[in-house]
Amino acid sequence: MGAPKTLRAYPRADTQGCMTQACGVRDRRADYEAAGASVIGVSPDPVEAVSKFAGKYGLDFTLLADPDHAVADLYGTWVEKAMYGKKYMGVQRSTFIIDPEGEIAHVIEKASPKTHDDQVLGLLAEVA
Repeated sequence: MGAPKTLRAYPRADTQGCMTQACGVRDRRADYEAAGASVIGVSPDPVEAVSKFAGKYGLDFTLLADPDHAVADLYGTWVEKAMYGKKYMGVQRSTFIIDPEGEIAHVIEKASPKTHDDQVLGLLAEVA
C-alpha cells in the first residue's frame, strides 16, 4: 500500500501544451503534496530532451523518457493522430490516477492542459 500517483502521458517535451501542463504541476506542488500524491510524466522524447525540458522550466517531479513508446503502448496512449490531413502515430495526452493499492482508479483521456490540475486534484481527493 502506498500513496496515490498520477501518471501523465504527454506528446512532446517543450511544446506549448506540455509546458502548460508541466508548469501547472510545478506551480501546484503544495496541492499535490497535501493530497499525498506523486506525479510522473512520460513522453516519447529521448532522455536528453526530457532533461533539457525539466531544467528549462524547473520541473521538480519525475519525468521519464519513453523513446520506444513501451509505456505508451502499455497504457494505450500510443495512438493514430492526424494534423493538417496527415496521419501519424503519437502519444495522446492522458492522465492515469493510480490508487494507493496500485490500481488505475481514473483515466483522463485527451486531458486539457489548462484545466488539468483542478480535475486531477479533485479525483485524487476521491481516491484518498
